[in-house]
Amino acid sequence: MEAVLAILGLILGIIIISISSDRAIKHSSLLAKAMGVSPLIIGLTIVSIGTDLSEIFNSIISCALGHGDIDVGDSVGSDLTQLTLVFGLLPIICGTFYVNRKELIIMGICEILSLIVIYSVVEKGYITRINALFMVGSLVLYLTIIYNVTKETFIESGKIIEVTEIQKSKIYHIIIASIAFVGVTISAYTIVQSVIVISSYFHVHEYIISFFLVAVGTSLPELAVDINALRRRENQIAIGDIVGSCIVDSTLSIGIGQVLFPQAVSANLAIPTITYTIIASFIVFVVVAIRKKVDKPAGVLFISLYLLSYSLLFFL
Repeated sequence: MEAVLAILGLILGIIIISISSDRAIKHSSLLAKAMGVSPLIIGLTIVSIGTDLSEIFNSIISCALGHGDIDVGDSVGSDLTQLTLVFGLLPIICGTFYVNRKELIIMGICEILSLIVIYSVVEKGYITRINALFMVGSLVLYLTIIYNVTKETFIESGKIIEVTEIQKSKIYHIIIASIAFVGVTISAYTIVQSVIVISSYFHVHEYIISFFLVAVGTSLPELAVDINALRRRENQIAIGDIVGSCIVDSTLSIGIGQVLFPQAVSANLAIPTITYTIIASFIVFVVVAIRKKVDKPAGVLFISLYLLSYSLLFFL
């Protein structure tokens, strides 16, 4: 019965955290607009980080409870899931879309560099507070570089959010956003506790559950936002959100919990998955940069890269 409840709790937690993240980002953005904050600032902060709220809260709570493997597994797994599974599903669902090669290369370099930093830190088996601070702080550097190269993309990013209710009172948006953030926190706690129970009951390491299962659920907000963007023909926004979210996962999401509660990490499990994520990321960026578009054949390739990652289970 305990295992069944844990599985149900995990599923329910993932559903609630996806819905809560969506509400939190929408009403935070509407509040910012109502207060006169520019779409540029909203795009750089709330939109790019907002879709990673689930991973961020998961990081803090898992580390606070002494389970650093859940933090690293979810963050790295989300990175792989977004670049392969989510990126691959988009052309199948929305059709072919084109990319700006220069922007993609710059964002891709930043994303791969962030993964290399994770590799160098995690291979020691323990993430120190200094290392975590460096990972979190590097997000500012990456965003600065990307912003200077892709200003137009970020300026347009405010269009992701529908502003049909901007006239409503600021108090209303504060209340709804606050409730949503509470929902994210509670559901993140539920997910972490469920992973701990499932891991113990089925004798499957919590890193593996987080990397292969939880990461899919916490990547749902990116999929929803990117489908919405592509349907509005905002191709660059979708690409910017996918890669930007991966960079946030590899810096802020994985590091914030470790800054507050430094934890040991199972390097023997993390290193192979991080290595595969780096290789898969390189393949995705090279393919898209050469072809300057993402179509169904590319989508099938990316999804295949995601499915191929399950072969790691035979070696972990």
